[in-house]
Amino acid sequence: MSGIAKFEKVSPAQFAAGMKNNFENMSDAEISSAYSAIKLPKRATSGSAGYDFYSVLDFELSPGETINIPTGIRVKMEPMWALLIYPRSGLGFKYRLQLNNTVGVIDSDYYYSDNEGHIFIKITNDSRENKTVALKQGDGFAQGIFTRFGMTVDDDADEIRNGGFGSTSKGGRRDG
Repeated sequence: MSGIAKFEKVSPAQFAAGMKNNFENMSDAEISSAYSAIKLPKRATSGSAGYDFYSVLDFELSPGETINIPTGIRVKMEPMWALLIYPRSGLGFKYRLQLNNTVGVIDSDYYYSDNEGHIFIKITNDSRENKTVALKQGDGFAQGIFTRFGMTVDDDADEIRNGGFGSTSKGGRRDG
């Protein structure tokens, strides 16, 4: 199978904007350090379906707590492909760690959005056993799986994306 995608870091400015929007008390030096430590997603083994996403900061989540993590990652994909984001299975099993939107869907045209296609992953510790999850910078916390998709024979979508979360249902702009 030939490659269909490539992970990249977003620009330092885009990452800083995402971090400041979610972590108001982080200093510029802390954000710069987090940016330097970003690891591109990768598979753990040759048989792994998922590409691990790594935390850009240390954090703890008590039961019921939520965090929105700017990953600093974007992905360029071939058309007719999507990246599906899930929690790492071990964290889901041990802590009921879950994505707030259940499964994240990263469309191939998200790469071209004004926010550089910056992938954010919002997770909640839904532990019913009073377990706190603690992750360090560089720990894997989510995984992305590429999937090919089809279209109906009468599909007539011609909108152009220009935005992030929820933008495809708002009617994007048309070129021309």
